Amino acid sequence: MHSTMTRANCPGVTRRSFLRTSAASLLGTPLLLSGRVWAAEAGAKPNDRIVFGYIGVGTQGRHLLNSFLPHASVQVVAVCDVDTTRREHHRKLVEGFYTTKADASFKGCTAYKDFRELIARKDIDAVVVATPDHWHAYPVVAAAQAGKDIYCEKPLSLTIAEARAMANAVRNNQRVFQTGSMQRSSSEFWKACTLVRNGRIGQIKEIHVSVGGPSKWCDLPEEPMEPGLDWDLWLGPAPARPYNSVLSPRGVHQGFPNWRSYREYSGGGMTDWGAHHYDIAQWGLGMDESGPVEVLPPDGKERKHLIFRYANGVVMHHGGLAGYNFGVVFVGTEGKVCVDRGRFKTEPAALETEKFDALPIQLYRSTNHYKDFVDCIRSRKRPICDVETGARTVTVCHLANLGYWNKRPLRWDPGQERFVDDTEANGWLARTPRGPWKV
Repeated sequence: MHSTMTRANCPGVTRRSFLRTSAASLLGTPLLLSGRVWAAEAGAKPNDRIVFGYIGVGTQGRHLLNSFLPHASVQVVAVCDVDTTRREHHRKLVEGFYTTKADASFKGCTAYKDFRELIARKDIDAVVVATPDHWHAYPVVAAAQAGKDIYCEKPLSLTIAEARAMANAVRNNQRVFQTGSMQRSSSEFWKACTLVRNGRIGQIKEIHVSVGGPSKWCDLPEEPMEPGLDWDLWLGPAPARPYNSVLSPRGVHQGFPNWRSYREYSGGGMTDWGAHHYDIAQWGLGMDESGPVEVLPPDGKERKHLIFRYANGVVMHHGGLAGYNFGVVFVGTEGKVCVDRGRFKTEPAALETEKFDALPIQLYRSTNHYKDFVDCIRSRKRPICDVETGARTVTVCHLANLGYWNKRPLRWDPGQERFVDDTEANGWLARTPRGPWKV
């Protein structure tokens, strides 16, 4: 690799004995970043651009496009979507932006139907993946192999095995990766986790996480095909089924499609909001490279909702704490920390005005999730929501869904990423993809 990339700034992931070779079918010789990005790190002119390509430009992809486009260090040159209307709309959006800016360095934006063509471009330094969840793993692994840095939306993966394959590919190819769990870049969540990690509410006993439930198998009826949509490519690794506009709305839509409700494509509210709020719970516990050891679904008697147990004795509840309308509530021996988007409350209340910067344990601080990614591409440091963090968070979400779907307790070894003495449950870690889309 390039002489500026060292083990100190891109250390390898800890070796574990399970699923560490699951990305082998896609792993190849790591490639170099383009000379332009390395030159920028070495002190080249500040107007040198990091060249971006977008894979998936629906509602969330458009939001991410608008988030990165204004950044002076970024130039977008390609968009990809399986829907003709969407990809052409966003190609024109990009070209209109640079035309308005009278940017002489811009040579046009190319629209692709197949993400593999975009990834194959040598001039693209970074990709943004904002596809449906079932389409995260393969593009991420392929992009990492091709030497691209990656911003990928949350939840990271459709399965636990995919999450590990993605993390392996990023580490093995020494890429910078930001997971789109952007709450980590908001001050209220940083404050909450800083208090918890510094023991300001004593020993943590419970965490209450208010998110939705699991997804279900898709039962949507067939509808007439949307013209210009490559439906087979939209399905990709998912099972073949007839088109329905609930899964891929027609044309350029403004809302968030409901494919999230179906197991073939996503994990429901458990992974959608869980990738935000369980992420904060893991951060507060200092479990970014670990997780719970037990999953107990409702039993109709003592347990009315699913709970997790951690090795340190902490119990995490799926469901909010009665009387507290917050996404995450940490309960300690000396108080509570409650946090949600734009809201932060503590008991005792005096903790809300704590001198956070003076506390002994200082967590990574980001005030802009997108700028943090761009800055880390330059510095080659890991951003605030690195791939391992995203993998561990989504694993918590998947464990909850597996508990609900299969209606039985599960013991989990977070070091081995394997269920303990449970052959049946270990068969749930992966799914067999359709076609050539194995990672």
